[in-house]
Amino acid sequence: QVQLVESGGGLVQAGGSLRLSCAASGRTFSTYRMAWFRQAPGKERRFVACILGSGTGITTYDRDSVKGRFTISRDNAQNTVSLQMNNLKPEDTAVYYCAAAVVWDGYGYSDYRAYDYWGQGTQVTVSS
Repeated sequence: QVQLVESGGGLVQAGGSLRLSCAASGRTFSTYRMAWFRQAPGKERRFVACILGSGTGITTYDRDSVKGRFTISRDNAQNTVSLQMNNLKPEDTAVYYCAAAVVWDGYGYSDYRAYDYWGQGTQVTVSS
């Protein structure tokens, strides 16, 4: 079983930056597809970004909201995935979740059903 622990959330002023980190267990971490989702109060959980494993390094971002401001990366030696968030906006306020897709299935990268393990979430609050 894979354990995921997010960190780095907090309170930041609009226009500021935060870097979220997710520490993962798993000896085959480098093969996992890793993703960040977020959920604002009263809203559905939404895809933010993902990065593929197995050496591909391919990244994908939510087209409408975060592309150009957020960057996902991974350090396979440390079993971590990060989300660098720049130019934060109040609408970015949410609980951010780290997720791992370990097994192959038919769901797309932005579908929460594609992911097998989830962290507990870390709160990001962006003030005006």
